[in-house]
Amino acid sequence: MKFDIVTIFPSIIEAALGEGVVSRGIGRGLLDVAVHDLRRWTTDRHRTVDDVPYGGGPGMVMKAEPLVRAVNDVRARRGTPDSVVLLSPQGRTFTQAEAERLAGLGHIVLLCGRYEGMDERVRDLVATEEISIGDYVLSGGELAALVVVDAVSRLVPGVVGDEQSVAQESFARGLLDYPHYTRPAEIAGHRVPDVLLSGHHAEVRRWRRKAALVRTLERRPDLIAAATLDDEEQELLEEIRRERAKS
Repeated sequence: MKFDIVTIFPSIIEAALGEGVVSRGIGRGLLDVAVHDLRRWTTDRHRTVDDVPYGGGPGMVMKAEPLVRAVNDVRARRGTPDSVVLLSPQGRTFTQAEAERLAGLGHIVLLCGRYEGMDERVRDLVATEEISIGDYVLSGGELAALVVVDAVSRLVPGVVGDEQSVAQESFARGLLDYPHYTRPAEIAGHRVPDVLLSGHHAEVRRWRRKAALVRTLERRPDLIAAATLDDEEQELLEEIRRERAKS
């Protein structure tokens, strides 16, 4: 899986890539992540990447020309990308399904915005899609790029050592994850559920599936309608609803 990240703050990206799962994936040769300083593609001695907006208004706007040059240069040196993503609050919301879609591609370019945004012609000339990681404002697209790289990289075979863990994570099947516990068995009067200490694997599995449904109903009920539930989960969901109706 190949990523190219274009930013005016490469050190932010590089620092995060030096740790954790993505770093290990790079070390194993499963991920190829190149970070590019946008200022390389400026032409003036001040290495200017922004300018005042036409029509007036607050803030500065990122210039289109350096970004277009950057993408064209990446295309020439690193191959034609399958997607050029503009990280923007105006983009499609990034979800687990979006991460899975992007993981099916081979090469993604991520463009990190700053200031008041990018000249609209970046969208017209080089970006193929826009993605937002949520309805809030960040100082720039660097954190959003790291979120996308991390979520997509986890889905690349071999990047996460335990692939079963990836399959069972929150949102992998449209549900939140079940609660997790480790030693000691009791802290300040709060005990680990007895079923997890029983050694009865079938009961543990059933408890976890039911607990995931309960947690999703309590915290993100909107996910239930779109979740892909098997027969056992459908039965557990009905059981939960009957229990709630009695209480």
